[in-house]
Amino acid sequence: MKKQVRQYSAEEKSKIVIETIKGELTIAQITSKYGVHATQISNWKKQGLELLVQGFKSKTQSADPNQQELIKNLYEQIGQLSVERDWLKKKSALFGLKG
Repeated sequence: MKKQVRQYSAEEKSKIVIETIKGELTIAQITSKYGVHATQISNWKKQGLELLVQGFKSKTQSADPNQQELIKNLYEQIGQLSVERDWLKKKSALFGLKG
């Protein structure tokens, strides 16, 4: 007979990770308490700590470097287009055109 694989919710994983981080119980005690393998607990703890660090980063720090470069280029393009538009407005006023 096959053993049923237990699926843990995010809340359950969080609870286990918090207990692990607190350090009040050993990994062995947490393993027997929840019936989760020590390796799985260690993996969840690692994931939890990584996500915790990401939560404290600002949006610009956590954004993809390629995306940051794209944003920079788009702002430069917006600036260039604004200058061109203003120049065209001034020139059209000289010739009596409405813009």
